[in-house]
This record gives sequence, structure tokens and C-alpha cells, in this order.
Amino acid sequence: MAATVPRREPRQDRVGADPGFPLGTVPRLPADAGFFLDIDGTLLEIAEKPQLVRIDDDLGHLLATIRDATGGAVALISGRSVAEIDRLFGRNFCAAGQHGAERRDAAGKMHQHRVPLAGLRKAHERLARMVAEHPALVLEDKGMNLALHYRLAPELAATVHEALRRLVEELGGDFELQSGKMVMEIKPSGKDKGTAIAEFLEEAPFRGRLPVFIGDDLTDEFGFELINRVGGCSVKVGEGSSAAHWRLPNADAVRAWLKRFVERGREKP
Repeated sequence: MAATVPRREPRQDRVGADPGFPLGTVPRLPADAGFFLDIDGTLLEIAEKPQLVRIDDDLGHLLATIRDATGGAVALISGRSVAEIDRLFGRNFCAAGQHGAERRDAAGKMHQHRVPLAGLRKAHERLARMVAEHPALVLEDKGMNLALHYRLAPELAATVHEALRRLVEELGGDFELQSGKMVMEIKPSGKDKGTAIAEFLEEAPFRGRLPVFIGDDLTDEFGFELINRVGGCSVKVGEGSSAAHWRLPNADAVRAWLKRFVERGREKP
């Protein structure tokens, strides 16, 4: 269980806030913040297919600057696998992949949730046949997670939900269903973005820092709830109900807020 962080009364920033957009302010971050960052929909706009995402030099430089300023206290928390996170960003950051089913700590050690994969392989075969029948669907095999994206075929939402619901029932208690933005996933039970963040908070360099988690999707709500319990800063990107205490409208606003943190660190006292 992660230790709580002393609560503080934050000063506020206006970052990319539309007057008509609720909760358009975010806190002014202290120098001892530690960052947990979702990728798709948070640092980057969501692409039609996950493999189409590319990282621009400005984002890479910004994250590296924050990492150096915080003594390494930057972790990328994603539904993508750690291998896929490394493909995008290089092996340069702490990372939690597949919604917390795998995690690489600051020392470079990998922690993986053990799950029976034989049943998952059979589920993959059935979903592959479904995709063959509906080519607009995108099946993403992350290793311990199976994600079926229907962004290009929203009319198939109910079909996708029902197919994955049945598969999860057949797989039993080791796996569960996870909803996301135009995607449904089969994921290991008992692990999520909140459990991954809690594990990081017990370790250097995150221990004792004010934890900040920024995310945009339903899968990030686990992280928001954990951050709220320990007195950190939870930030939802985009519209929709959320447990997060703060809100930013889009990925550009996220980057602008993170840049302000960097700029303040460079200011002379």
C-alpha cells in the first residue's frame, strides 16, 4: 500500500482552458512532483490504429527534461506493452504496460503478473477469425492482453462487447473485461494502472514525491482513484465524468502544463 503524501493547497494555472469547459484549471506543480503519464489520448492524440502513433522530438525532449529534473521520477503508464512503449520512447523511462500487468522499475527490473496464457491464445484465434470477417476491426495482441479496436467500425460496438464478454466468461477469474475509447480488452484480473502506480510509489525515485497522474480513458480511473487516496494530483484529459480532481482539454494542453513545470524549474529563486 502506497504511503500517503501530505496534502497541500495548490496554486492554480490556466492551461488551454476554454471558459465553457469545466474544471479548466490545474494546480501549479511543486518541484518535488513525480509524474505518471498515460500515452494515447494524453501525451498524444489517439490514432486510428495504435501502430500509426509516432513520437515527435519535442515530446521526447520534454519528457527527458522532466525525468532529469525529477531524478528519474517519470513513469509511462499505458495499456500498451512495455516493449511497445520502448519502441516509441526508447528504454528511457520507468514504465507500466498492459494496464499494470507488467512494470519496469527505476533499476530496470521487470515485474510481470503471472497468468495462464493457453486460454488467451485460443481467445486470440477466435478474435482473429472475427477480424477476418470484419476487416475494419483491429486486433492488438499485447502478450497478456487482447484488445479489439472498433474505431473504424463504431457500428460493431455491440458485437465486439458481446464477443469479448463471452470469451472472458470462458476464461474464468484470471481475466476480466476492460472498456476503453472505441476498444474492448481482455486483461489479467487484479492488476490495473492504480496498482502499478502504488507499486512505484513504494520505490525510489517516486517515494515521498507528490504523485501526479494524467490520463484520458476509463482505464485511467483506477489510477485517479489511487492518486486521490494518497493525496496526489489527478488530471483527466478531455470530456466525460471522472474521479480526477482536475482537467485539461487535450494533449496540447498537457504538454503546455508540463512545459510550465520545466520552465519554473529553470527560474532563479
